[in-house]
Amino acid sequence: MTIVITIFFYILSLNFTPSHKHFTKMYSIHGIDVSHHQKYVDWKKIADHSEFKVSFCFLKATEGATHEDTRFMSNWKECSDAGIIRGAYHFYHHSRGAAEQAKNSINNVRLKSGDLAPVLDFEKDSPSANVIAVRKGLMKWLQLVENHYGIRPIIYTNTSIYNKYIKGHFKNYSLWLADYKSGNIHSLVKSPNLKFWQYTEKGKVSGITGNVDINAFVGAEEEFENLKLGYENYDADIELESVSRK
Repeated sequence: MTIVITIFFYILSLNFTPSHKHFTKMYSIHGIDVSHHQKYVDWKKIADHSEFKVSFCFLKATEGATHEDTRFMSNWKECSDAGIIRGAYHFYHHSRGAAEQAKNSINNVRLKSGDLAPVLDFEKDSPSANVIAVRKGLMKWLQLVENHYGIRPIIYTNTSIYNKYIKGHFKNYSLWLADYKSGNIHSLVKSPNLKFWQYTEKGKVSGITGNVDINAFVGAEEEFENLKLGYENYDADIELESVSRK
């Protein structure tokens, strides 16, 4: 009887698993994110993917204070050559210096007009981390990178870390959140800054062997342009948010 009940609830859970195809119809702008983990990809096939148009791709560029993704330079060029809007992300470690990590990003990523704003990927937490100190480091990276490129970076994280570190702070920065269980990201995160939703890590896209993350742009369509370098109405004032007293 126990086995029968287990099977029943397993089948029931499958029936309530959010449909990826449903999301591709719900939103009009979709993209992927890749790193060296995808190894060699065929960008022309990605551009011709039939289930939905791959409009953008975020590429892992750097990590920590010294590391550059081994596939970044080739992916960066080939993504652009295929006509896909590109963006670069930095995998942030709160245990490393924020200034050194910002320098690593700046030294390795050359943005051009039409590229998406740089992304701070913060998903590596530890129980011993000091929340206020972590927020200070994040803000320092964001301000240094923003000052260099003249555009506000995007913050990427999952909903758990968002609730612990981000919620109520960094109010001028767009959010890109990962959540694979919810059928509606807006029911979990009620923030006007939410612009991207990574709704699966098990997507299938032509030109990529194995799984890939798929993302939807969940803001108003005209807002997508605001996140590109060179957008003429960008307000270049740097946010000087103090996190020491929060």
